[in-house]
Amino acid sequence: MEKMNKAFEKVKMMVGMEVEDEEQQAAALDNESSFAFMDDFNRNCTLTTKQRLYGFAICFATGVTCTLLSMLVFLKPIKFGITFTLGNLLSLGSTAFLIGPKRQVSMMLDPVRIYATAIYIASMIIALFCALYIHNKLLTLLAIILEFGALVWYSLSYIPFARSMVSKIMVSCFDTEF
Repeated sequence: MEKMNKAFEKVKMMVGMEVEDEEQQAAALDNESSFAFMDDFNRNCTLTTKQRLYGFAICFATGVTCTLLSMLVFLKPIKFGITFTLGNLLSLGSTAFLIGPKRQVSMMLDPVRIYATAIYIASMIIALFCALYIHNKLLTLLAIILEFGALVWYSLSYIPFARSMVSKIMVSCFDTEF
């Protein structure tokens, strides 16, 4: 076990990470919190502003490309569901480069948008499940429609008053009383 620790410390030094001594490691173990994993992840993922912008641009461009390419296979719902959902995941993950993964998760779990986040993530899982395991075109298409609606509602949660405005517009459009 000690050889593994020494080897791990050498790898850390090679990639430029700080090597902690045993006292610091013991103190770190004592001060664990519920976000210890995310804190470690954020600490070890320090990027320059230029690297963050490149990461965001590449991830977002790849996500948009996947989403647009999914339109080419629109008549094949299973392939469409996979590429569309992959594009959504990449686009969603791209913002983690800009604001960091911990802040992204905390913003997604904010009480204002917790339901929109849950429905959005669940709809992506359902779409992938229908496309990869069930292989049912109708269910996959319904899951993609749900995913698209959840994407719109989730995106609107970041714009002040957008969801209430869209809700009022939808009610006035579909109101049967004149």
